Amino acid sequence: MNKNQSSSAKTASSAANKKSTILRILLCIRPYIPFVILSLALAALSVILQLLIPIYIGDGVDEIIGRGNVNFDSLRQIILRILLCVLLTAAAQWVMNHINNVITYRIVRDLRVQAFHKIHEIPLSYLDSHSAGDLLSRVITDIEQLSDGLLLGFTQLFTGVITIAGTIIFMVLLQPIATLIVVVFTPLSFVIAKFISTHAFTYFKKQSAARGSVTDLTNEMLGGLKVVQTFSHEQEAMDEFAKRNKELSGYSLRATFYSSITNPATRFLNSLIYDGVVLAGCLLCFLTPFGGTVMTIGELTSFLSYVKQYSQPFNDITSVLTEFQNSVASAARVFELLDTEPEPADDADAVELRDAKGEVTLTNVAFSYVPEKPLIENLSVSVQPGKRIAIVGPTGCGKTTLINLLMRFYDVNSGSICVDGTDIRHIRRMSLRSNYGMVLQDTWLKAGTIKENISYGKPDATDEEIIAAAKKAYAHSFIMRMPQGYDTVIEENGGNLSAGQKQLLCIARVMLHLPPILILDEATSSIDTLTEIRIQKAFDEMMKGRTSFVVAHRLSTIREADEILVMRDGHIIEQGNHEELMKKNGFYRKLYTAQFERS
Repeated sequence: MNKNQSSSAKTASSAANKKSTILRILLCIRPYIPFVILSLALAALSVILQLLIPIYIGDGVDEIIGRGNVNFDSLRQIILRILLCVLLTAAAQWVMNHINNVITYRIVRDLRVQAFHKIHEIPLSYLDSHSAGDLLSRVITDIEQLSDGLLLGFTQLFTGVITIAGTIIFMVLLQPIATLIVVVFTPLSFVIAKFISTHAFTYFKKQSAARGSVTDLTNEMLGGLKVVQTFSHEQEAMDEFAKRNKELSGYSLRATFYSSITNPATRFLNSLIYDGVVLAGCLLCFLTPFGGTVMTIGELTSFLSYVKQYSQPFNDITSVLTEFQNSVASAARVFELLDTEPEPADDADAVELRDAKGEVTLTNVAFSYVPEKPLIENLSVSVQPGKRIAIVGPTGCGKTTLINLLMRFYDVNSGSICVDGTDIRHIRRMSLRSNYGMVLQDTWLKAGTIKENISYGKPDATDEEIIAAAKKAYAHSFIMRMPQGYDTVIEENGGNLSAGQKQLLCIARVMLHLPPILILDEATSSIDTLTEIRIQKAFDEMMKGRTSFVVAHRLSTIREADEILVMRDGHIIEQGNHEELMKKNGFYRKLYTAQFERS
C-alpha cells in the first residue's frame, strides 16, 4: 500500500469512527426523547414569535412613511404586539434552555456512572496497561468536553434549523425572487464549515489524547512528589511536563485556529449575500413593470430582517459544528473505555464458595502476561486446609503473579487452580474473593474516617469489633492519639498518615474480616521491628486454622511456616520447611545466609 492509499484508508477509517461516535451520542439522547420533543416545541414557538416581529416592524414602517397621516392608535397596537412577542419569546427560550441543561447534564451523569461502573468491570490487565491519569481524564475531562458540545447543540442547533425553515417560508411569502438569491448562496457557508471542521476534528482528537497524557503525568507527580524531591528529579519532571504541555499546546492551537476561522468566514460570506439582497431589494422597490412597485419599503425592511434571521443560524450552526468536533473527539475516548471488554462473566454453572475449608491445589499451572515471554510454567502445589505457606524468591520470579492467579485477577493460560476441589474458574468471583483476606505491601485507604476504612470489608461491624481488630493490629494506640480518634477523617490513600500507620490500618481491616484464606504480601514491610514482632504474634493467632500464603523478603518472618515454596523464573525449585531447606544447602540457604550477611 502506497502513502496515498494509506492516507486515504486512514481518512476513511477516521470518518467512519466519527459517524459511529455521533450515532452513539444520539443513542445516549434516546432516553430523554420527551424532553427533546418539548425543547423542539418551545424552539418552534420562539422562532415563530421572532418571525412575526419583522412583519409588525414592516407594518409600522409602512404606517409611518407609506401614508400621509400617522395612525398612532394603529402604531400603538403594533408596538404592543411586538412587546408581547418579545416577552413570550424570552419566556419560551428560558424554559427551553433549562430543559436543554437537564438533558445535557443527565446524559453526562449517565455517562459518568457508566464509565465508573466500567472501571469496576474491566479486567486487571486493562488497568495494568493504561495509566490512572488517562482514565481519570476520560471520566472527568472528556465527558465535560462532551457536555459543552451537547449544550451548544441543543441550544443553537434546534433553534437554528427551525429558524432557517421558518424564515424561508416567510421570505417566499414576501418576495420569491429575492428569496431565491438568499437560498442559493447562503448554504455555501456549510461547505466552508465542513472543510474547516474536518481538519479541526483531527486536531481536537489529538488534543484530547495529549490532555490525557498531561493529566497522567500531573497525577503521577502529585502521587510521588516526595520521591521526586528526594532524588532531586524536579527539573527532569518539569522538562517532561513542558514537553507534553508543549505538545498539548500545539494541538490546541491548531484545533482552535481551524475552529476560530469558521465563524468569520461564514459571516463574511453571509454579509456579501446580505449586501446583494439589499441591492436587489432596493431595485424591486422602484421597479414598476405593472404600474406599481414590487415591494414596499416596509416589506423590504421585513425581508432584510428575515435575511438577518436566516443567516444568523448558519453562523451559529457552523460555530456549533467546530465545537462539536471537540466533543466528538472526547466522546470517542469515553466510548472506547465503555467498549472495553469486561472481565469474562462467571460460568452459568459457577457455584458459590461458602465457608471455604482452605484446601488449595495448583496443577500444571502456566501463565504469562505476554505470550512470547513465559513466566510461570508447570507449577504444581497442594496446600492442605489451615497450612501456612511462605513464598520466597528473587524479584520477578513470579511471587506476586501467583497471588494474582489465586485471587483470579488473571486466569491461568493452562492447568488449573482449585479451592476445596473446585476449579476457581467455576466459582463466582465475588464469592471466591470474599473468602480471601489480603494485606499488600502497597497500602490503599479511601478518603473517610478511620472507622470506615477498618470496616471496609465488614460494613456492619460494631464499634466494639472495630476497636478489638485495631488492638490486635496494634493500631489502637496511634488512632486514639488522632484528633477525633476513630472518627478522624483521613485523606485519600491516607496522605496524612505515615506508611507504617497506613499498613497497620490495612492489617486491622483484615483482622476484622477474618476470612478462611489469608494472603500477606510483605504485610509488615513498613512497620518498625518492635511492632513487627507484636504484629507477627497477632498474625500467628489470626492464621491458626486458616490457610495462609505469605510472601516475604525478610526470611526471618517465615521460619515458622509449614511449607516454604522457593520460586525462581516462574518455577518452584525447592519446597519444604525452614529446617529441611537449610539442610539441602541449596538456593534457599543462599538467600537466607546472604540476608543475614548484609545485616
